[in-house]
Amino acid sequence: MKEFNLAETLAIMTEIFGFWLWWGLVIVAVVITLLFFYVMIRDRRFSPRHYLWSQIAAPFGAIFAVVLVLWVTDSNLGHISTPIDAIVLLGVAALGASGAVIWAYVMQAFMAKRRENVK
Repeated sequence: MKEFNLAETLAIMTEIFGFWLWWGLVIVAVVITLLFFYVMIRDRRFSPRHYLWSQIAAPFGAIFAVVLVLWVTDSNLGHISTPIDAIVLLGVAALGASGAVIWAYVMQAFMAKRRENVK
């Protein structure tokens, strides 16, 4: 693979994760992103309080992402033998942490709005 090709990358990811898991993860990521934009438009501001509390979800998201990748690829941490393996695993952890933070922020924003409507 001498140059980046999106179709080839999608084919590789589908092969690694399986069709349903890969596209399921993509759909979940798109839905959470759209919900985040909805919250930003609805609230017309970024809440530092929600963001601070959503950081608690980051380690759990990172661990979940790494465990999921290791489980799906039938690997273990002993197979991490080259620098690129470690870099990819750190990237997976970073994406998992970021996704968990965004998800937690969105959930907090919806719960806060619900509490305001109940009062």
